[in-house]
Amino acid sequence: MPSRRIRRAWLTAAAAASLVVTGLVATPAAQARDGAGRAGADPAVQEPLAAQAAPSSSFAVSGWTAPGGAASPGDFTLSPGALNAETTSRVTRLDAVLPKSGVQNLLAGANRTVTPWCSRDPFGTAPDPDTKYCLQNDDSVSQEWVPQGFTGVSDAKDNELWGEAGNIQLFASYDGWDPGRETDPDPATGDCTAAELAANDACNQKGVRVTFVQNRINPATGSPEIKYRHVLLGWTYVNSADHVSFDGLHASEYPIQKGVHAGGIVWYGNYLYVADTRNGLRVFDMRSIMDLDPDGDPTTHDAMGADTDGVPTTANTEDKTKVGRHDNVWYSFGYRYVMPQVAAWKFKATQSNPAGSYACVSTGAPKASYISLDRSTVPDRLLMGEYCRPATGYPSTGRIASYPVAALEGRTSDVTAEGWANYLPLASGGAQGAAAAGGTLYVNESKGTDEPGNLWRYTWSADGQLVASGQAVKTARGAEDLYIERGTGRLWSLSEHRPGSAADCTANRDASDPVGTDYCQRVLYGHKLSWLDAQP
Repeated sequence: MPSRRIRRAWLTAAAAASLVVTGLVATPAAQARDGAGRAGADPAVQEPLAAQAAPSSSFAVSGWTAPGGAASPGDFTLSPGALNAETTSRVTRLDAVLPKSGVQNLLAGANRTVTPWCSRDPFGTAPDPDTKYCLQNDDSVSQEWVPQGFTGVSDAKDNELWGEAGNIQLFASYDGWDPGRETDPDPATGDCTAAELAANDACNQKGVRVTFVQNRINPATGSPEIKYRHVLLGWTYVNSADHVSFDGLHASEYPIQKGVHAGGIVWYGNYLYVADTRNGLRVFDMRSIMDLDPDGDPTTHDAMGADTDGVPTTANTEDKTKVGRHDNVWYSFGYRYVMPQVAAWKFKATQSNPAGSYACVSTGAPKASYISLDRSTVPDRLLMGEYCRPATGYPSTGRIASYPVAALEGRTSDVTAEGWANYLPLASGGAQGAAAAGGTLYVNESKGTDEPGNLWRYTWSADGQLVASGQAVKTARGAEDLYIERGTGRLWSLSEHRPGSAADCTANRDASDPVGTDYCQRVLYGHKLSWLDAQP
């Protein structure tokens, strides 16, 4: 008989909240104790939350034209999140309690090191990239964190500088630990037991983190170095003790969506947009990065501010098992920095994609599988596309469309995709990322762990169809999101697979691969656009 599984702490608090309604709570003191439970709302709900409906055959085939054919931009319409005003209020309240750090200060104190051009090689027989960044070994092989989305300061600013800081890339990772992404009701595979939690803090459902990377000159030594730092993304709420608090990012739509995948991110101006696959976009603000260890010494448990109750608080970044405010102490799963969600955009149309499948409907709300930015157009455009695998009755190869990105800063009215919308020309689907520049659309197609991915180039024909421009360029196994760095002329991406994963590359070799070679190796990498465009 399986051991009793432990649900997340907020579920316990939610049960306590229901007892409040029925008058069965023993004492006011117990009711006011800090925990992870939200007050006055379903504790599982985080914005955005799109309307869901059962899959419909009419949505599956209607609107479908052909690979590369035109799609309906209206299906991509985004509406402001219903809780945006409330979210802003909570973040403002949190800001009054926790000290902030700017991006430049965060980068100056980056605590992890990239090794350029290490021996890790997810490319195999594919051509080497122009540049390759290798993360520290624990990040490269982590079962807990799986890298996905990619952006950088070239998206954020026209001059590619954040203040005086340049050469900055960001990538997002989701918590891929089983069972760390959803509240799984299965007693055999659900949330952690007490023993599992004590043995490995990875059982905690941490959600999503964003990693800031900078190629720079060390001011002390004058030598070049590449440093990086992880930042936990958070969701604010008011707990049962009426204190503002925060949790990791989660999605409540299990089994339709198992957590926030963060398959694409875009940094534009002050805002970071994160793709939420079934729902739309979550929005974060670079001006609201909270610092829970201002003196840089985790052992000192720095003093924080007071909430509306006036009670002093402290922070603890040594304990990796808690998040948010607990008994006047702030926790963050051990991360120094937390960036809370400030707003959301959700799909206006009903989400009718089938659960537990990579098949996609051909009309209605799309999936936000990946996003990127096109600064070669006027106005600047945010691109959004789908990861789809065609199946019987579901012919879609995945849609892609673009929005005027500046319109997303208003948050007062719907924003509709404009200019173009297409089905991708990929016969078997599988797009992991797409980026556009100068009229060319670059698309990463994943081929799993058994062969290098494909990097496709497409252009638009006179009648608005997407057509292939040359052959696929072979690229890394597990190739993910795409980001264009204009100043260096590079198209960046990253690989997601790790050695020893369930789909182990050592068991899925090409005939030409040396025996024993493991091509599951996570790296950040960049191809020169000029080289790509010159390929046959």
